[in-house]
Amino acid sequence: MTDRDAEFTAYLQARQARLLRTAYLLTGDQHQAEDLLQTSLAKLYLAWDRVRDRESVDAYVRRIMVNENSSRWRGGWRRREVATDRVPDAVPVHDVYDEGVGAEVWRVVQTLPRRARAVVVLRYYEQLTEAETAEVLGISVGTVKSQCSRAIAQLRTRIGEEER
Repeated sequence: MTDRDAEFTAYLQARQARLLRTAYLLTGDQHQAEDLLQTSLAKLYLAWDRVRDRESVDAYVRRIMVNENSSRWRGGWRRREVATDRVPDAVPVHDVYDEGVGAEVWRVVQTLPRRARAVVVLRYYEQLTEAETAEVLGISVGTVKSQCSRAIAQLRTRIGEEER
């Protein structure tokens, strides 16, 4: 195993679970999240030698995931899916700190438009600053603030409607 492969493997072992959770929050589907993460990690591996600042690898791969997720929605890949009567067995992913409220909140987050969901995931789940979120998404800080504000307002409305 080369040093490059050893470094990449160590990175995967340390970060893969968290990146999968981020991919799930972006897609809302476990299988799509796994596909998104696999594609993103393949792109990261190809660019591994070009990533000079090892401290920013997480930001780099998150940017890849957001871009890939947007590209998947633009493309016709969803039309190629085939419905099936058999539901595969899946083990749900539950964070240890979830007190029974988080799952409901994230279910409602999944109803947000793609860009708004990406802002909410990066700001509140990944706990990035507004500037870091803007950098990952390639938008201005003001756009992050306005999209975040609108997304939170939508969440409050939708959660309020469900409680009624």
